[in-house]
This record gives sequence, C-alpha cells and structure tokens, in this order.
Amino acid sequence: MPKHVAVLMGGWSAEREISLRSGKPCADAAERCGYRVSRLDVDREVAAKLRELKPGVALNVLHGRPGEDGTLQGLLEILGIPYSHSGVLASALAMQKDIAKTVLKAAGVPVPGGVVVSRAQAAERHLLPPPYVIKPVAEGSSVGVFIVREDHKHPPQELTRADWSFGDKVLVEPYIPGKELTCAVMGDKALGVIEIVPTVKFYDYEAKYAPGGSRHLLPAPVSAEIYEECRRLSLAAHRALGCRGVSRTDFRYDGSLGGAKGLACLEVNTQPGMTETSLVPELAQHAGIGFEDLVRWMIEDASLDR
Repeated sequence: MPKHVAVLMGGWSAEREISLRSGKPCADAAERCGYRVSRLDVDREVAAKLRELKPGVALNVLHGRPGEDGTLQGLLEILGIPYSHSGVLASALAMQKDIAKTVLKAAGVPVPGGVVVSRAQAAERHLLPPPYVIKPVAEGSSVGVFIVREDHKHPPQELTRADWSFGDKVLVEPYIPGKELTCAVMGDKALGVIEIVPTVKFYDYEAKYAPGGSRHLLPAPVSAEIYEECRRLSLAAHRALGCRGVSRTDFRYDGSLGGAKGLACLEVNTQPGMTETSLVPELAQHAGIGFEDLVRWMIEDASLDR
C-alpha cells in the first residue's frame, strides 16, 4: 500500500494564499510519485482532522504561523505523525528573528546590527539614521516590512494603524545596499546561490510571488569566493538553529566593503516557498533535482523528534 501523505497548506497567517499556491504543486507531485495524498487546508480543527485521516507522513507546506513557528510541529509530535522540515525548537527559533540573530552571531554567521522596539516607538522617531529597515520580528515573505529612505522625514505611520496584524515588536536594522542573495540547504548539503533582482521597488511580497516581480540570476554573478562563502554560511546557519530538511537563507551583499566583509545574513526560512516562482525548486533544479524528486525527498526525510 502506498504511503499516505497529508499535505498541510493554507492556514490563517498573512501568507495563506502563498501556502495554498505552494501546497497544490507539492500535492500534485506527490500523487505523481505514487503516494496516497490528502490535501488539508489547515484550520483550528487540524488536530481532529489529522486524527481522522491517520496519515503516515505530514508534508508541511504552511508559511507563517502556526506552520512555521513550532506550533504545528508540536502538535504533530503529540499526534505521532512524522513530518517534513524543521522541528519544534528550530522552527520557533528561526521565526523569532531577533533571537535567531543572537544565535547566528554566536555561531560566526554575520548579521546586521539593530534594535527591537515596539511598533509605537518605531513610528515615533528615526531610531537609526536613514536608510534603515523596519520588519516584524515574527513574520515572513516580507509582509509588514518598510525601507525608510533618506528623504523620509518621519518613520512610516502605518505602524500605528489599528488593524496592524504583525505583532507589537519590530526589528529596526541598518539598510544594507548591494545584492540580494539566497541559498538553500537540503539535508546536509548547501545548494547553489541565486541573486534576486526585483523589478519592483524592493524584494517584497509582490516581487516574491507575482510573475515577473523579480528576476533570478542563477548562478549568482558574484566572485567564486562570495559564492562559496554564501553556501558555507547557509549550512552554518541551518546547523546553528538546528534546522532539518530544507531551509533557505537570505543575505545582503555590499560589494563595496571588499571580500566577504560585505555579507550579512538576514534570516533563515524553515518553510521556504514551493510555488512556481519560488527559489528552492529553482535551486534544486539547478543541482539536478527535479520538482518531483524534491517533493519525494522531503516526504521520505520526514520523521519525529526533529
């Protein structure tokens, strides 16, 4: 009998639509691989639905909360359902950008400076000299991110809106000019490095997921030294946070600083996108791993106690 795989997608985070767009091709690929597939749009009744389905494996394709922050991972541990990607601790740690930065820095992975403050404080006055970046401490896909330029007289007042849904704490970091680079890790191996060139104002939600929102240059047009350093740091970051399965690490690279001094790790994504415009499938393809093989690998890699 084929292995029964529950593909978990959707959820209720700001990244719900992207998760649904990631989940469908993964479920389709799993079916083509011969698995018995149940497609589950995750809601508050997910525990009861999983008890009813009794899958052998959960392929977690959720982004944001609750699929990326350790919550769903804890539930799957309790239910005894082996699952893909990172476990409880690594998921929670990577999602909390400020704490993840502390761990990465201690492991020798360069990170930007910055401060964690309430969104009210960030909206009140410039806490860093412009240009700088304001981002929620626990969101992904660049939702709720602002780049405050030199010509901005005051910080973005959107931070004070009553319908702000990205948490009260924000990270204020120096803006790093230069290239946007990203590298995926699959198991214990770093894949290639992509340079992302946005065709919109910056690599935001639209650039990530709208067709034509960005151009991906693979392999990234950087020196061999920087290319390999990105791969090395991605694997170091993956290991420092205790990640499992597939992760993706994002960098900024300011070439004007000379050599690897200009590299800074922005974050580690423990549930990277799997849509038609996503980076991990592209990096896997470049390494000779087709989409179906990537999905099969994630399913077969699933376990408990991750």
